[in-house]
Amino acid sequence: MDTRLTSSLTSCRSFFSLSAIALALLPVFHAQADSFSYPEFQPSQSDFGGVGLMQMPTGRMAREGELNVAGTFNDEYQHYTVSLQLLPWLETTIRYTLVQDLLYSGDESFSSDTKYTDKGIDFKVRLLEESYWLPETSLGVRDFGGTGLFDGEFIAASKHIGPLDFTVGVGWGYIGNSANLTGDKSVSEDCNRNTEYKGKGGSVDFDRWFTGCSAVFGGVEYQTPWHPLRLKVEYDANDYTSDFPVTRGAVDMSQDSKFNYGVLYRLGKWGDLRASYERGNTWTLGFNLNTNFNDLKATWQDEATPAYRPKDGNGDISDAEWQVMANELHRIAGYKDPTIYADDKTVTVVASQTKYRDRTQAHERAATIIANHGPAVAEYRLIETANHQPTTETRIDAEQFAKVANHTYIGADIKDSTTVVNPTVPQGQRIAEPDSNWDFSVSPTLQQSFGGSENFYMFNIGINGGASYRLGNHVEVGGSVYLNLYDNYDKFLYEVPPDGTDLKRVRTLVRQYINDNPLRMNNLQLTWMDNVADNWYAQAYGGYLEMMFGGVGSEILYRPLGSNWAFGIDANYVIQRDPDSQFGFFTEEEQFDPLTGRNYRVQTGAMTGHATVYYQPQWEWLPNTLFRVSAGQYLTEDRGFTVDFSKQFDSGVIAGAFAAITDLTAEEFGEGSYNKGFYISIPFDIMTVKPSNNRATISWLPLSRDGGQMLNRKYQLYSVTDARAPWYGRAANN
Repeated sequence: MDTRLTSSLTSCRSFFSLSAIALALLPVFHAQADSFSYPEFQPSQSDFGGVGLMQMPTGRMAREGELNVAGTFNDEYQHYTVSLQLLPWLETTIRYTLVQDLLYSGDESFSSDTKYTDKGIDFKVRLLEESYWLPETSLGVRDFGGTGLFDGEFIAASKHIGPLDFTVGVGWGYIGNSANLTGDKSVSEDCNRNTEYKGKGGSVDFDRWFTGCSAVFGGVEYQTPWHPLRLKVEYDANDYTSDFPVTRGAVDMSQDSKFNYGVLYRLGKWGDLRASYERGNTWTLGFNLNTNFNDLKATWQDEATPAYRPKDGNGDISDAEWQVMANELHRIAGYKDPTIYADDKTVTVVASQTKYRDRTQAHERAATIIANHGPAVAEYRLIETANHQPTTETRIDAEQFAKVANHTYIGADIKDSTTVVNPTVPQGQRIAEPDSNWDFSVSPTLQQSFGGSENFYMFNIGINGGASYRLGNHVEVGGSVYLNLYDNYDKFLYEVPPDGTDLKRVRTLVRQYINDNPLRMNNLQLTWMDNVADNWYAQAYGGYLEMMFGGVGSEILYRPLGSNWAFGIDANYVIQRDPDSQFGFFTEEEQFDPLTGRNYRVQTGAMTGHATVYYQPQWEWLPNTLFRVSAGQYLTEDRGFTVDFSKQFDSGVIAGAFAAITDLTAEEFGEGSYNKGFYISIPFDIMTVKPSNNRATISWLPLSRDGGQMLNRKYQLYSVTDARAPWYGRAANN
């Protein structure tokens, strides 16, 4: 028999023998330890990110909403991972790996001494939940959208008994390289698995999933009686002969042992420290920082809800009393600068809601304020606006609200007195209105990308200051200025020949716009917007539309009230702005870059726009999610579609990902093969002490490229009309 095969069989027998001994000892453990003797078991992270042992995954899932940011370090690799339990049954992981002994490319003028960076995306799907007899079983794919360095698939089952959590699984690809189950590496090193990646990397190659060598792996994690300490041992199914440091850098990664041993020390509820001895010759160290998006809660120092003390009688209300009502609606109920109308039956408030994602809070506070200061009427009407366009109308029955406010029955709720309808024309005499048409804003800005050839992490941080003036309810003139505080985009050269692309440079000119112009006019445009009919909204705009483009455009959106779907179309004619001029545009398509000494092309005028469908599923297995699918033409004149999927957690945090697939080939697009990215949107009111409807968005882009790029429009009607079926302004559920 082949010596290698004998060794593999011996290792397998050793693993299963140890497993049998451990299983035999389980009654002993169970007899000596119960739920009162040991801390509650919690799944931990692997070296690669995601729940697992060390090198090997498990069948376990973290709690829904768990975010884990980690770093793992040894002589060959530095792994930086972000893992998110997106759904109870779906784990997702983004990983960047710096290969210590390899450079990004063999062209020193292109990448200098930047280390080779592998970008990977993993996912794991739970097939079975654990029961008394059945283990928790999951199927996963590692590095499904990368360059193939770590790509592999697995099925793993985990069973928890006493303080021990056992795992047995089968892996393919990188995870199954030892071929102790199937495959003969003496005949074919890769067991006939295609190890080449598609295009320029970043593409999904379904054809090679669950092909090639396969191997059995397993292990156990032990929760010690001392709560912070956990121990791990695993049987490794990889042989490390196909790792890039070995095949490309002649680095010795041979195994002296198939068993890896690890220890994990928990740092309270917010992190872990990890150490492991792997391959019988390699120390690996790591850390994890974690939080749970479902558990984040707002802690406010807010205005107290006023007591319900309705005004006596039906006498006239003075102008001063109306103004007190307006001020309290603004300060206490969050209806910014309200316009108030009144007649003998209704009091109507027209304003935007800027404080409360939970509209029931806003409704209760507003109704109490109107009752306390206004005349005795049958109905209060709250017409919520955005950009001065009516989005919803909430009608509150004054008599029923009095019963709710006085708690005259068990379970009284503000919703018992409210009805939401399409907005109507306000009735009665205008009593109060805003005294200024100006609006000002200041906000921090962070733009970033990872894994580029020039530098692993590229970013800019600055301040965006804006001002707008309202010309009636439908027309606005406004603009913003960006002040760049710090960036490292001076390293971003994007030299075309090594990348092999010849697209118009619509986004890869970012250095010229940011680094070369620390103070820049970001936006200056005239905007018209209207609620043109029930469920229909429209806008038209022209000017300097964003940092890189100017032009004219329009959008129309159909969005039924309370519906979980909407449909919109936008169309724009744009010209690329000249980064060397605050107000100028490129007039010649061919340009010269003095840093690289080469010509490149820019956009001197083109149509861009998309038809978009928005859908919030009502499926039990996919709760609190939004699909956004857009099809049309992009800035560099490629055509295709973008799929954007996002999940909202109980706290209101939104995590999402998008991918743009166009008619560009992978070679035309360049490294990454197609445009994609990830983002997290965090409500201000869980980060500050004041309630707010605003959000901060952090995005991750694997690379800055020109294909699949949309125009960054100042207003998008789906966001403007959010109150009609709240997504961004949805109330927290914790």
